[in-house]
Parts: sequence; C-alpha cells; structure tokens
Amino acid sequence: MTKSEKVDFCIETLEKLYPEIPIPLDHEDPYTLLIAVLLSAQSTDVRVNQITPLLFERADNPYDMIKMSVEEIREIIKPVGLSPMKSKGIHGLSQILIEQYKGEVPNDMEALEQLPAVGHKTASVVVSQAFGVPAFPVDTHIHRLMYRWGFSNGKNVVQTERDAKRLFPKEKWNNLHLQIIWYGREYSPARGWDLDADIITKTIGRKSIINQYLKSKS
Repeated sequence: MTKSEKVDFCIETLEKLYPEIPIPLDHEDPYTLLIAVLLSAQSTDVRVNQITPLLFERADNPYDMIKMSVEEIREIIKPVGLSPMKSKGIHGLSQILIEQYKGEVPNDMEALEQLPAVGHKTASVVVSQAFGVPAFPVDTHIHRLMYRWGFSNGKNVVQTERDAKRLFPKEKWNNLHLQIIWYGREYSPARGWDLDADIITKTIGRKSIINQYLKSKS
C-alpha cells in the first residue's frame, strides 16, 4: 500500500467502526468542557467523569466558580491528581473569563492558550468539540497509533500533530481524533494488545512493530 492508500484505509475503517462518535468527557457547554479537559491532564476520563458532577453541582459557570476558594476547588478535585495546579488554574481562568470575555469561553486557540493551566492540547479539544473548529488534539492513544501505523516518527506530540494534520483531510480532523482515541482504547492499547483484533495495525502497521509483537508471543 502507498501511504495515501493506508490513510484511506484508516479513515474508512474508523468510519465503519465509529459512525457515531461519543465525546469521552461529560459536559454541558464550552465552560464545563474546558474544565473537564483541564482536569483530564495525567488522569483518566473515567475518573474525571466521576469528579466533575461534584464540582459542577457547586459551580458550573465561572461566576459561581470564583465564589469558591482555590482550596475548596482543590478538595473536590483531589482524586484526579495535580490538584494544586489545577485548582489554581480553574479559579484563575474563571476570573479571566469574567473580566475579559463576559463569562464566555472564547473559540480562539490563541486566547484559550493564554488562560491559566490551559495548554495547546486542552485548547485544541475545546475549539474542536465545543465550537467545531478544525483541530487535531494528540493524546497518548493518538501518539501511539500514529507511530504504530507508520504515520509519524513518535518523537513527540508536536510532530505527531503536525503529521496528522498533513496526512488527514482537514474536514475530518475533528471526527478522526476522537475515532482514533476510541480505537486505541478498544483495539490497540499500550498493554494487553492483541494484534489479531487490531485490524488497522495488522493491515498497515510498521513491520518492526508487528515483528516485535509476534516475537513477544512466540
């Protein structure tokens, strides 16, 4: 297969598997999505979805959030990890949203990245999932699969994102990044990987990765 054919196979397979694409993090609007994505850093979506209802019961908008102290926020979000940094970020960005954006989340990457504790990936997820702006957020699943499939060199997520945007049609970015995440979780995990179930990697994956897998099973 040529690389173009591999890309087409990947897209077609993912669209067959995930015609409807659930968003992993529970949220109601751009603000609650922003907070959920911020909390998900170095945590799991399952853990975040357990904690956000407790937080959003107290404050699901920036105006209510700043009524809470950083310490109160921290106590609620402790189970997701990195709570000192995340609680300060949540309180600080809520204050900025009120002062600069009338309490609304901006749909602009640059503006989002200026907010406390909001990095490039978080901003990408928010513009993509809340506003439909084409973006390709790269998480550990996408980084792993782009390497397994021979689409990126695996050096860092910046390069992986650049390669994904170069290879995949822009109009498919928002769906594809979610489809790849779900595929990675279900069929191509880092641990407990079964190559026979992983049709994409089995068909188009790097020979070195496949040979390494087969060697480990022999």
